[in-house]
Amino acid sequence: MSMSAVLHPAELRRVFGAFPSGVTAVAALVDGAPVGLAASSFTSVSLDPPLVSVCIARTSTTWPTLRRAGRLGVSVLAAHQEHLGRQLSARGGDRFSGVTWRATRGGEILLDGACAWLDCSIEREIPAGDHDIVLLRVHALDADRSVPPLVFHQSTFGRLHRVA
Repeated sequence: MSMSAVLHPAELRRVFGAFPSGVTAVAALVDGAPVGLAASSFTSVSLDPPLVSVCIARTSTTWPTLRRAGRLGVSVLAAHQEHLGRQLSARGGDRFSGVTWRATRGGEILLDGACAWLDCSIEREIPAGDHDIVLLRVHALDADRSVPPLVFHQSTFGRLHRVA
């Protein structure tokens, strides 16, 4: 294939989808109300300083509101939380209906039952095509290794299966 060939978005999605990822909820209280979105583009970046990143579509209608929060909670969804992945990805409706969560003193929202959580602030936003790479500085974090993560692979949710 020529490097100058135009790649079709459907083909990009198909091939990018071959790489499994976890699913996160990025959420905070903004003006006293919970605001959040689901992101599968979450990754660790640096240990020193502690940084992670998430990629947000420029078409997101939630991010302009969410980015106003001083601190953001990142919850790594657990295998049993597929419904939350769908709910937080929905374009309409109350994304937090029936969701159990807690807000910290800084306003970060952490979802109950997640397999890991991080308390973050926005370090920097980097334009990257039709998305922005949002670098987040980690202030606190924890994980429950006994809770398996939710996995997003080939445009569907799934679970990890350990090999004996």
